[in-house]
Amino acid sequence: MGQQEKVSTSLAGAVSEGISASLAAVDVELDRRYPGDPGTRQPVHTVYVPGNAFDAGTIRSWGDQALAALDEHAPDADSFAAVLGLADDLAEDVYGRVRAKLEREPIEDLRVDFEDGYAGQDEDQDAARAARLISEAYRNGTAAPYMGIRMKCMESAVRDRGIRTTDVFLTGLLENGGLPDGLVLTLPKVTYPEQVSAFVRLLEAFEKAHGLDAGRLGFEIQIETSQSILATDGTAAVARMIGAAEGRATGLHYGTFDYSACLGVSAAYQASDHPAADHAKAIMQVAAAGTGVRVSDGSTNVLPVGSTEHVHEAWRLHYGLTRRALSRAYYQGWDMHPGHIPTRYAAVFAFYREGFEAAAKRLSAYANHAGGDVMDEPATAKALSSYLLRGIDCGALDTAEVDALTGMTRAALDRFAAPRRGDLTASAE
Repeated sequence: MGQQEKVSTSLAGAVSEGISASLAAVDVELDRRYPGDPGTRQPVHTVYVPGNAFDAGTIRSWGDQALAALDEHAPDADSFAAVLGLADDLAEDVYGRVRAKLEREPIEDLRVDFEDGYAGQDEDQDAARAARLISEAYRNGTAAPYMGIRMKCMESAVRDRGIRTTDVFLTGLLENGGLPDGLVLTLPKVTYPEQVSAFVRLLEAFEKAHGLDAGRLGFEIQIETSQSILATDGTAAVARMIGAAEGRATGLHYGTFDYSACLGVSAAYQASDHPAADHAKAIMQVAAAGTGVRVSDGSTNVLPVGSTEHVHEAWRLHYGLTRRALSRAYYQGWDMHPGHIPTRYAAVFAFYREGFEAAAKRLSAYANHAGGDVMDEPATAKALSSYLLRGIDCGALDTAEVDALTGMTRAALDRFAAPRRGDLTASAE
């Protein structure tokens, strides 16, 4: 051991103490506003089904229709790969995983819709029926991991109806066994933060009425208006909406067509890759970063139906939009038709399979201080582990193969993915 250097300082300890005292309020605010990602599973998509059409067989029906579409228009791995441009070394694996997913878990997140897609005659009855069917699905093991409703918005013309439907649905869940862990509520067409605050008051009143823990009910905010992105004073309204949710916001969901129409984009050009959509989602992404609120992309309205030629064109479009979103860190989107979910899962599985080996090796090298041709930092290790965990959660990757390449347990990956503030140095088990 070499000669130790003399260490000298010039400032009294009181200086450091004073600085810390001056930043105490900021420290509290950082922890409150930016708790980081919750570390829970994020579904790769949300499917919405009109409240008047939802029934006990909806999830299985979507899976069966998706499998039938594959049987008719891409009956084997080679034909499916040819449509989507999948690499030869991925074709069999991706196709097999897609079919297995459609048989096992065709929908990851389902929203029974009482807003734009609703065409029922008795909303009270449909909301109560949705509560009963969702409760039964969780009890008998046929539920999607996440399920809930999209109610009408907080604008004056439909506010009372939206409040009543929310009440009927949540009351129905309690009467049929309680609130499921996978419950999700989606508040659409939010324009002002005050509308978010009003929905918070509604959920608080419901919790108090039933003796539920404060904060038990969270919700997603659907971004569908220009005012939700840019407020009249030029600030990002969506950032204030997250604050107005008082910790209850779980997601920001981009509404492709309402938002595009709000800006005057012609119907033929309304799409999730339009520059207006990219601008809105970039602001959503920055506003949500570090808050624990996740961002979801929107959907395409080009349906894979009709001739095989048209189905293939629609599949290529949907696959490309999904891959584009994933590369921009939008890990969730909306699907409007059973024919969309084969390409949703194909895009997601290919995304994780393509990068799996490199990500696993980089994370292993970082965890073991082994070096390599990339100098990764703690924040990158967090991103690498999050990537692997998302791949495992959706079925793109198997736990055993991730363990084999990283040498890490799931718990170790979780520590890298969701470290404490200021501690991005979790170690492998």
